[in-house]
Amino acid sequence: MHSKPIGVFDSGIGGLSVLNALKEMLPNEDILYVADQAYTPYGKKTKQAITTRAIAITNWLVSQDCKLVVIACNTVTTNAITQLRAYFSVPFVGIEPAIKPAALGSQTGVIGVLATAGTLTSTLFQTTSQDYTQGLEVISQVGLGLVGLVEQGKANSKATEKQLRDILSPMLEKPIDHLVLGCTHYSFLTQTLKKILPKNITILDCSSPVAKQTDRLLELNNLNNTNGGNISYYSTAIPNIEVWKSFGVNQISKLEI
Repeated sequence: MHSKPIGVFDSGIGGLSVLNALKEMLPNEDILYVADQAYTPYGKKTKQAITTRAIAITNWLVSQDCKLVVIACNTVTTNAITQLRAYFSVPFVGIEPAIKPAALGSQTGVIGVLATAGTLTSTLFQTTSQDYTQGLEVISQVGLGLVGLVEQGKANSKATEKQLRDILSPMLEKPIDHLVLGCTHYSFLTQTLKKILPKNITILDCSSPVAKQTDRLLELNNLNNTNGGNISYYSTAIPNIEVWKSFGVNQISKLEI
């Protein structure tokens, strides 16, 4: 059981931000990473469509003997993790926007959230937001087009910078002091965001907390591997090798799910 791989999946390349944190914290674990690029982006899809894809991918990961599944996608976590836990006995680690640390750390009482429409309209996001933001003002913006730009390898391009400036303009009219990134793709926009945001604004994502929770679950269930470290990458679409190489991935296989 210890030597079995960890399964990680996202709608595309965004989950590599989580994978990088996992590799750093758990260097001896074998990992299977699935990018559902044939169906990206998930943000505008219905809850049922998102859940159907999540079940299909998890089925494949379980068939590959994965001992734990990391959902490296906010939209899937907020829309489908309850159903996944009901369908499968394997442990899951999900990812949610870092609302709680932003709320606890805010000095101005105003925080920003940049996420997909699928995350912002989900019941889980609404509940989490209500639980931790009493007395605070939360400015939420849908990151229109941002997932596509990251998938094209354009996270640091002038087009992405312009798109971000347009999206964040209403938010920056308010005194936000934390910006919560509610999509794993957006972690790759940090460099561009730092050009746009005032220096007093803290950018929060959840890659590190997900890695810590994964480590905790492995320890709890005595599942740690000490002799692995191999990472295998799969895409449900024909992968653009040059884009994947720009993210440090040199070999990726096409997967039919």
